[in-house]
Amino acid sequence: MLKLQFSFISRQKVTRQMNYIDKLETDSLKKKFHTFIETYGADALHQAMDSYINAQQIYICRTRTSTSKIYIKDISYIEVHKHIITIHTSHGCFQKYGTLNNELKHLSKYGFIKCSQNYIVPLAKVQTVTYQEVTLIDHTRITLSKQFAAKVLLAFSAHS
Repeated sequence: MLKLQFSFISRQKVTRQMNYIDKLETDSLKKKFHTFIETYGADALHQAMDSYINAQQIYICRTRTSTSKIYIKDISYIEVHKHIITIHTSHGCFQKYGTLNNELKHLSKYGFIKCSQNYIVPLAKVQTVTYQEVTLIDHTRITLSKQFAAKVLLAFSAHS
């Protein structure tokens, strides 16, 4: 019963998307959308659009003396030590004063998750998760505390 209901909802979703695509003016764009959905499915189209939108998002790092714009997609991980937040990016490190929980409130909607009391990471940058550590795609290893292990493993499995 549940499988049938999910299948029905998925078909409704695809039908709505196809109706939207049919309204597109450009035939080549219509063809590309249809081909993409046929090849990868409607969920993949949603993921691709979300990924594009998230890639455009900017994180503002403010200190008393400066303000820096950082693309969220460039953030590798964020750590805290004695209320000093360090944002590690593909372009270097940025620091500011604050709490990790406050950073997580702003970044969780972009797929960031807490690994320990000192670290949050974007799921998109995670390569491997074990019960002891998280390995990022740049080979950085971050300790995974027992308190957060189950939640991180579950989120990583769902994200993959």
